[in-house]
Amino acid sequence: MRRLRSLCLYLLCVTVLLAGSGFLATGTAAAAVPNRWGFAYVNIPSGIPDPSHQAGSWPAGFNVTVSPGVPGETFVRFPQIAGPGGVVHVTAVIDAAVWCQAGKWWPSGPDEIVSVKCYKFGGSPAAVPFSIVYNESTGLLPAPQGFGYVHYMPGSIVTQFNSAGGINTVVPIAVNAWRVVLPGLGTPGPEGGVQVTAADPQQPARCKVRAWPAAPVVAGAQTVEVVCHDALNGPLKTGWSLTYQRRRAIYGAAIPPKLFAYTFDNVPANPGPYAPVPAGINFNSVGAVNTVQTAGTGLRLVTFPKVGTLPDNVQVTAYGPGPEYCNLLTVWTTSASMAYVRDVACYTAVTRLDTASLVTYASFW
Repeated sequence: MRRLRSLCLYLLCVTVLLAGSGFLATGTAAAAVPNRWGFAYVNIPSGIPDPSHQAGSWPAGFNVTVSPGVPGETFVRFPQIAGPGGVVHVTAVIDAAVWCQAGKWWPSGPDEIVSVKCYKFGGSPAAVPFSIVYNESTGLLPAPQGFGYVHYMPGSIVTQFNSAGGINTVVPIAVNAWRVVLPGLGTPGPEGGVQVTAADPQQPARCKVRAWPAAPVVAGAQTVEVVCHDALNGPLKTGWSLTYQRRRAIYGAAIPPKLFAYTFDNVPANPGPYAPVPAGINFNSVGAVNTVQTAGTGLRLVTFPKVGTLPDNVQVTAYGPGPEYCNLLTVWTTSASMAYVRDVACYTAVTRLDTASLVTYASFW
């Protein structure tokens, strides 16, 4: 009953705030970002995972459920949000050199099912906890907000979205690297956040942000380069999903959620605590300043002030041209409206290494 009242209040706030901003009018001002979304922290092999870290656009009374597949595989069932396309991001949550990737996702009756596969370095399947988010969007957004995604499989875009109404493109620039252009979402300097996740149902695959040029390669567009590696750091031609967010939560929503943040730890050698610059890459929806500091070699404590509230979700993506990858050492925590990611852990092979990363936090509210 309390969750039903909360959901009703949520929907009332959305209606009032969107009406006040003009988004309910007809024409290009009508924004519908997102259509369907859900997130979860999956900490069990079967059943209902941690209720304090799952939420979505489904009606009250439903829950995310999970079930095991082949070794290292988990099927995540998001209730009542089946739809076309969309993207998935997933992050391993384990004190070990492990990553998780999306296999594939598809509608099953009213539900959306995602296959998640996790691997140890070298390619052995691993049954580990992970954080996951799914989103499918349409519609437009007024600047300066921006949101876009691409689900790409070698040779073609499977699905894409651009809140400026443009058509995203992907151009191969190496056997295992691609340039993603999101027209209409460009900014004068670095601004926003990016997440990338491998999408391969057949083999171990890791993908990350290779580069994010400060100046758009294409006028008026946001440009991001993706690079992928196999289980042994070799170049790999594989599928992936990329999401770009600017002043929006990772699943596209805003007003609410009023509580979300993202940052780009672009100086991993800085012991901190420091606030990444420029300010556009270190966004906090209530105006607080996110900070990053060392917690040991290859470990970074990220603090998102004044936005921490349950239920919530965290995702992390490594940055740079090499085969380094990142996960979460353990599940994040919230206390007195503070969200603590303790810690982002990054690896080269099985050794922890200080490397750049992009981190995003989103709550239900």
